Amino acid sequence: MEFWQPVAWVEPDQLVPVARFAEELGFDGILSVDHAVYPETVRAPYPYAPDGKPPMDAGDPYPDCWVSIAFMAAATTRLRFSTAVYVLPLRNPFEVAKACGALSLLSGERFALGIGAGWMADEFDIYGVPFRARGRRMDEMIEIMQSLWDGGMVEYHGEFYDFPRLCIEPAPPSRVPIFAGGDNPAALRRAAQRCDGWIGAGNLPQEVPDILARLKSLRAAAGRDWAGFETLIGLKAEPGVGQLQELGEQGMTGALNAPFAFTLGKRSSLADKQRAMERYAETVIRHFR
Repeated sequence: MEFWQPVAWVEPDQLVPVARFAEELGFDGILSVDHAVYPETVRAPYPYAPDGKPPMDAGDPYPDCWVSIAFMAAATTRLRFSTAVYVLPLRNPFEVAKACGALSLLSGERFALGIGAGWMADEFDIYGVPFRARGRRMDEMIEIMQSLWDGGMVEYHGEFYDFPRLCIEPAPPSRVPIFAGGDNPAALRRAAQRCDGWIGAGNLPQEVPDILARLKSLRAAAGRDWAGFETLIGLKAEPGVGQLQELGEQGMTGALNAPFAFTLGKRSSLADKQRAMERYAETVIRHFR
């Protein structure tokens, strides 16, 4: 079992100290977050809250993923990094492939791209990207980026992207792992059939075995091995060590400590964040080392 610390809405000047301290305590990874822009008025309902109200607002920090992860990776030697989740269909596949390939290359392959289709239709309207077509667009982007990461000349002819032979150099040493987020049927299918892992948006412990079983079934139907497939899951209820061990035996590979904003409130001090990480390391991580 790996243990990851989300850094959603962490103050930018605290990111590097948090990452260094997480590595010292034995955490395995850091999860960054993403929104391209944040409209003054958000009309779209947030799908992971019963009242549709998102946990973030316009004043919460969203520093650029690639820059912030690069700084944290340069300040550490062992930690892995991912995004939970990067709103991929808003972006250009060449730019994302180039940024992720460089992160992988320069960090010693410690980066995995966590992607999602996005829920905020307002953001898509601002970018001029059709919201309803975002899933199909994202599937094409996955194919394009994986081909570019293989190195050499690539051409593609699809519904959304059509381009002649081209390359992005340097290519990373190997394909950047992709983790897909979301727990709707389309997201689970995408994770199992096209990606290397799945990131949960927050689940009760008793929900996890069924999700893992569905992912295993979808992997098998696609002719893909379960071995090596990663599942990073944040649990809404604090689990006991025994419960985590049972979930690990069923295929859960990564557990997420709670985002600081959920347990400490927003704008907490670095010292408070460090104490929260110390508590998690003492009560959970040490039982698995």
